[in-house]
Amino acid sequence: MDKKKRGKMQYKIAVIPGDGTGPEVIREGLKVLGAVSKKVGFKYILNEYDLGGERYLKTKELIPKSVLKELGTHDAIYLGAIGHPDVKPGILEQGILLKLRFHFDQYINLRPIKLYNPEFCPLKDKRPEDIDFVVVRENSEGLYKGMGEFRNKGTKKEVAIQISYNTRKGVERCIRYAFEYCRNRNKKKKLTLCGKTNVLTYAWDLWQRTFNELAREYPDITTDYAHVDATTMWFVKNPEWFDVIVTDNMFGDIITDLGAMIQGGMGIAAGGNINPEGISMFEPIGGSAPKYTGKNVINPLAAICAMGMMLENLGEKDGANIVENAVIDVVRTKLKSLAAGKMGYTTQEVGDLVVESLR
Repeated sequence: MDKKKRGKMQYKIAVIPGDGTGPEVIREGLKVLGAVSKKVGFKYILNEYDLGGERYLKTKELIPKSVLKELGTHDAIYLGAIGHPDVKPGILEQGILLKLRFHFDQYINLRPIKLYNPEFCPLKDKRPEDIDFVVVRENSEGLYKGMGEFRNKGTKKEVAIQISYNTRKGVERCIRYAFEYCRNRNKKKKLTLCGKTNVLTYAWDLWQRTFNELAREYPDITTDYAHVDATTMWFVKNPEWFDVIVTDNMFGDIITDLGAMIQGGMGIAAGGNINPEGISMFEPIGGSAPKYTGKNVINPLAAICAMGMMLENLGEKDGANIVENAVIDVVRTKLKSLAAGKMGYTTQEVGDLVVESLR
């Protein structure tokens, strides 16, 4: 969405409930959205789209061009989950999830990692102030670009080549976004580049040079560097060292799952696929979790937090803060666990608890 349109009084939101438990958690997110909109005073229009595994199995269709065009008329996209056990891995992910990211040039994947309740942290003696950082992941290039080839496929001399494709434009806009985000976040004002410069000497030479050049434009930001393997170690040993981390597509995908665990698990982990000048998409990062489908036991808080991120992106910061505070209240005072089936409440009841806390 155009930045000039943010903070308007009515928003057009595309909803993709998706597969597995996606519809269940999206239902609770929309319940909370309805409550916070009344409290804050904004309006919205929802348009739901049937995209995912069930549709693909019936029609062999992923995203029709007409649907892509319609999605482009919205202010934001709210996604439940993509992934179906009866569809070969990669088909839905590439044909829907990556298609949406690439088509709408959502070149930033934003993952806040915040601990709301120390009781749910697997790390000893860590407090909420110790685990409060953000990963800015490049979301449109790298190894996920899908470039490569087979040579002599099916033979004993087979070679599989997967290309990490990095452009100066793509790297620079991601790193600049991270610097700006770090400045606006205004906490430790420290930006860490996470990479592998000692081995991946082409791609990470470009990342390091670009990072160093842009750092000169942000003298108020402290910068440092950590290899990705060291980063995973420090996530566990000293997560309090981090403020904002910027990294490439694959490394970002890996370290944010570890981040989800130290913040309490997938049940609380939300993310945004961001185009700062266009349409962004928000989702819980835990996937479709098919084994829990229809059981009313999945944790909807990640989807609710993703909705809160969507509100902040739309310019409704008061609404976003109210949602986060309600989630914190529920996590600290109501739930026995953040894991599916162990919360002490059903999926619907957890959504109700958040709405009650809003009020």
